Amino acid sequence: MKKLISALLLICIAFSMLSCDTQSARQNDKKRNREISDFYFNTYSQISTYNDDDDFKIEQYVKIADEVLSYYHKLFDIYIEYSGINNIRTINKNAGKNPVVVDEELIVFLEYCKEMYTLTGGKTNIMFGSVLKIWHDCRDNANKSFGYLDPSLLPSDETLANAAKHTSIDSLVIDRESSTVYISDPEASIDVGAIAKGYAVDVLYNRIKDAGADSTVLNIGGNIRTIGLKADGGHWVTGITNPDNSSDEPLICRIQIGETSIVTSGDYERYFISGEESYHHIIDPDTLMPARYFSSVSILADNSAISDALSTALFCMSYEDGLALIKEIGGIEVIWVLPDGSLKSTENIDFYGENK
Repeated sequence: MKKLISALLLICIAFSMLSCDTQSARQNDKKRNREISDFYFNTYSQISTYNDDDDFKIEQYVKIADEVLSYYHKLFDIYIEYSGINNIRTINKNAGKNPVVVDEELIVFLEYCKEMYTLTGGKTNIMFGSVLKIWHDCRDNANKSFGYLDPSLLPSDETLANAAKHTSIDSLVIDRESSTVYISDPEASIDVGAIAKGYAVDVLYNRIKDAGADSTVLNIGGNIRTIGLKADGGHWVTGITNPDNSSDEPLICRIQIGETSIVTSGDYERYFISGEESYHHIIDPDTLMPARYFSSVSILADNSAISDALSTALFCMSYEDGLALIKEIGGIEVIWVLPDGSLKSTENIDFYGENK
C-alpha cells in the first residue's frame, strides 16, 4: 500500500507539472489523460496528450501501450511464469540445469543489459539477483510489521558476501544461434529492476510515435518520456520529487525539458526501518548495503533505458565518479540530491522558477 500511494502521488505531481505553468495550463483545454488499465511493472501508468488527435486516435495509443507493457511485463517478470512465453522467471528456475529458448526480444534486451554492465563498470548488474533477493525478503518481512524489521533479522556480512559470489555477469550465457539463455551458476539469478521499465518505455515511445503521437507525455510509474513539445511549441515543465518525506514541499526543484526521458532513483519510496536506520532498495555492489551517497539521482537522456540504468549506477558511486562517467558518455544530464537536501547538477539543466 505504501508503494501504491507513493507511486500515485509521484505521478499526480509529475503530470500536474508537465502540463506547463499555471496560466498556460488554463489556456490549454486540449489536455486529455488516459490511464493504462493494468498495474504493469507493479505500478500506475498514464498517457497525456495535448494535441488535436481525436478520441479514437488516443484510444489507439492506449491500446498500443497496453499491448507493449503487458508483453514486457510478462517477459521481464522474475516471480511468475506465463502460458506461451519463456521469461526471466523461467531462465532463473533453470539456472545450472538447462538453456531456455526465448523470444528474440528477450535476447536483445539481455545483450543490452550486458552493455550497460560494461558501461557502468558493473554498477548496473542484472546478475545481482542473489544479493537483491536477500534485501527484498527483508523488506517483505518489514512490511508485515508496518515497515519495521527487528535488527536481529538483518543479513549478516557473511550472508551477503556468500550471495555476492554468485553475481558474475559471465554466468549469463546467451546463444543467438539456438535462441537460448542459460545461467551457468545454479545459485545465480537475474534481476532486471534497474533497467526493465525504462527499456519497455523506449519500445512504447517508438511504437506510439510511429503511430503519429505528438505533444504527448508517457508516465510509466514515474519514468517520464515526452514526445515532441507542448501544443504551443513551448518546453515542458516538470518537478523532481523532494526525497525528504517530512517536508511540506513535494518538489525539490522544477526544470524545463524538451523531448527527452527522465528517470529518478531515490531512497524515499521502497525502504524499511531497523533500529534507528533506514534501509532502501538500491544496493551498492561494492558494499552490498544500501548506497549512501545521495537521496536521489535523476537522469535526463534521449533513451529511457539508459536513463534507468544510469540512475541506479550513479546512485551507487560518488559525485566525482558519476560526473566523470557522464562526461565520458556524453549527451546525459543529471540532478543529484545529497542527503542534506542540497543539489548538484550538470551544466545544461534548465531550472525553472526560483531554481534558476
